[in-house]
Amino acid sequence: MAKQDPIFELIDAEKKRQSEGLELIPSENYVSANVLKAMGSILTNKYSEGYPGKRYYGGQENIDPIETLAIERAKELFHADHANVQPHSGANANEAVYFSWCEPGDTILAMSLPAGGHLTHGSPVTRSAKIYNFVGYGVTKEGDIDYDEMERLAKEHHPKIILVGFSAFMKIPDFDRVQKIADEVSREAGHEILLMADMAHVAGLIAGGVHPNPLEHGFQVMTTTTHKTLRGPRGGLIVSMGKVSSPLRKPEHTLENIPTLIDRAVFPGTQGGPLEHIIAAKAVAFEEDLQPEFADYARSVVENAQVLATELQRLGFKLQGGGTENHLILIDVKDSYGIDGKFYEIALDRVGLTLNANALPSDKGGAFRPSGVRLGTPAMTTRDLGAEEMLKLAGWMKQVLDICVAAGDEDGLGGHVAELDAIRAEVRELALNFPVPGIEK
Repeated sequence: MAKQDPIFELIDAEKKRQSEGLELIPSENYVSANVLKAMGSILTNKYSEGYPGKRYYGGQENIDPIETLAIERAKELFHADHANVQPHSGANANEAVYFSWCEPGDTILAMSLPAGGHLTHGSPVTRSAKIYNFVGYGVTKEGDIDYDEMERLAKEHHPKIILVGFSAFMKIPDFDRVQKIADEVSREAGHEILLMADMAHVAGLIAGGVHPNPLEHGFQVMTTTTHKTLRGPRGGLIVSMGKVSSPLRKPEHTLENIPTLIDRAVFPGTQGGPLEHIIAAKAVAFEEDLQPEFADYARSVVENAQVLATELQRLGFKLQGGGTENHLILIDVKDSYGIDGKFYEIALDRVGLTLNANALPSDKGGAFRPSGVRLGTPAMTTRDLGAEEMLKLAGWMKQVLDICVAAGDEDGLGGHVAELDAIRAEVRELALNFPVPGIEK
């Protein structure tokens, strides 16, 4: 079958692409061979609706201990009272939290998409935005959260949830200030406000000790994906603080009971059968994340990002927020050099450097022709690239940028094939010196 089905040829082609190029998309990473092994296991054959010890199918004597290990490791990793490892994605995790605490029409205060928030934080194209009333706060000219606006909007709208989370934000949030806002508004509104942090991008930095943990600053809930900086399989995770009880009984609607409310919201509220092969892979990744070496990795991710950001600025690139405090970098290529982010993304793809076009705050370019590009260092750091390689990378990015300016548009790149091929050869040579984990040579 493997020799006949073109799917396997395409998988081999993707292995080659990953090995010979450099992954700069900040939401992507490489998993270990053991994570791959767990994902491809026979656990995919098993139905296991429910939770350990509370299943709706028999034959769970191996499944329950696997999921329990994943839960306990996640709790240890994030110093949480409770973990739900069943969400299929970060989007599912977020929707489950909304469903656990809010009624249709309730208000959720979150970072707006143009300011750097995520689609699931209230974009009108999403299902959750049609169910709940999202109010968006923005960022300052310096690229930080506009906490004054957050406070004003919270007092005006009395939200049920204040959400701190992002997909293109380069600062470290002031979780303590958000807690103070929530405490004050909660007294005015006469209801408890759930503090929720969507840390999908920086969860690995939190686990590695180089970014503050919102659960240690008054937040009751943190959601995340399990890939990105955590280097696990694609999936979601919810960790929370509070009293843990049986999900078979509906508890009182209080912040103290949020762990159980979340369990009930995941299953049966928003999902069916969990993916136990993915949960096993999450457990493997969490154990890897608990090792001392992972803290070294997290530090290197941030150090590499700062070296790269500094060099890009030296070469003339304008960065949103003036740099980075995490793994993310957002470049305003329109303001820097007069081209749009999609054109630059396409040109960089030609030389084996993969990133994504990304909108900037108040961007007028639209989703498909935004003014910026977004990049980050998690995947490159996993491959052991360091400061020297970050300088080379910035240089290649500037060379490609100059070619884009000279070409004028995508069609014009055809006149610069030799230059692009020369850069591609250099990128390939460096990439092959830093093998992708999990891919045999």
